[in-house]
Amino acid sequence: MSDPIAKHSLTPGELQVLLAAERDGEPFFAFRNAEDRLALFRAGRTGAHTLGRRPEMDLAIEWDHEVSGLHAELVAIGGEWTIVDDGLSTNGTFVNARRVAGRQRLRDGDRVRVGKTVLVYRAGAAAPVTRTVAASERGAPAVELTNTQRKVLVALCRPFRDGASFTSPATNQQIAGELFLSVEAVKMHLRTLFGKFELGELAQNEKRTRLAECALEYGLVNRQEL
Repeated sequence: MSDPIAKHSLTPGELQVLLAAERDGEPFFAFRNAEDRLALFRAGRTGAHTLGRRPEMDLAIEWDHEVSGLHAELVAIGGEWTIVDDGLSTNGTFVNARRVAGRQRLRDGDRVRVGKTVLVYRAGAAAPVTRTVAASERGAPAVELTNTQRKVLVALCRPFRDGASFTSPATNQQIAGELFLSVEAVKMHLRTLFGKFELGELAQNEKRTRLAECALEYGLVNRQEL
C-alpha cells in the first residue's frame, strides 16, 4: 500500500513516463500493477469508468484479491472526476485514508486506496477550482486555507459528526494524534486559523468552539467528512 509515485520508488524510465503524462495535461491515475511496475489509467475529461477485480472492468485490478469484482465507479461531472462507492465494495474505498461514503470529488494529488492498491489522481491542466464557501446571513469570510490547515479544521470538528448538543471540539492532543503532528504544530495552525476567522478576541475555549461552528456553518467542512 505504498505510494506508487514516491520518488525513491521510480525507475528513470518510470519517471519519464510520469513526466510525459503530466505534460499531456489530461487526468490520469497512477498505480503499481501485478509486477510492481508503474501503470497509468488515462481517464479523459468526460464519461464514467468501472473499477474492480473483474477483467471486464475499465480499470481492472485483477491481482488484488481485496478488491471487489465491481468495486467502485469513476464518474466525471462538469469536467471534474469523482469516485463513487455506495456499497459496491466489500472492503471499502478510501481517499487520503478516509473511507468514501457515496460520492467524493477527487482533487489533484489525492491518494485513492482500493484493497491493497493505491492510485494517485492527477487532475492534469484543468484550472483548479477553490473550495466553495457556503453563504450565511452574516456573510462568509473570504478564507484561504492550506491543505494542513483544512485537515486541522476537519479534525477539530470531528466530535460534531453526530450533531449532538453541547459537543466540545477535539483537543490539541486528539488532533495531533489523528494527523501525526506535534501538539505545538497543532497550536500554531489553530492560532493562524483564529486570526483568519477573526476570533482572536474570544476566550480560548470559546475560540475553539466558534472556529468549529464557523467551519461547519460556512461549508468549509461538511458532515460527510466527519
